Amino acid sequence: MDARLAAARWAGTWVPAWRHHDVDAVVALYAEDCVHRSAPFRPAHQGRAGLRGYLEEAFAQESGVLDVRFTVPLVDGDRAWVEYWVALRDAEGAEVTLAGSAVARFDAAGLIVESRDYWHEVAGRLPPPGDWGVGPA
Repeated sequence: MDARLAAARWAGTWVPAWRHHDVDAVVALYAEDCVHRSAPFRPAHQGRAGLRGYLEEAFAQESGVLDVRFTVPLVDGDRAWVEYWVALRDAEGAEVTLAGSAVARFDAAGLIVESRDYWHEVAGRLPPPGDWGVGPA
């Protein structure tokens, strides 16, 4: 398994999948027995079924996605880290900006076996800072 390819597929799939609320595309990135934490203190979503339920619920809270950006993942061994910046409309149509990062661990087949997100949300549509997405020198 090439973790760099798996990580690039992970970030590259999330961009159009989030934009179009494509649950199937995201779930296909994960192993059957994966564990996903959508935020540090929330209960884990167990397996593809748990992840699917979380995604369906989360996407249902969005009435439209205005912009989705993921950085090039940083990879070390079987793990990768990526930042994301998303502007969307919530269920009531108000603009919201969500910024966060995610960590994933891949199995030998390049599927995600463990992932967790750390994110913040603010009202309104904000652009990322000028140096956002710039990797290490």
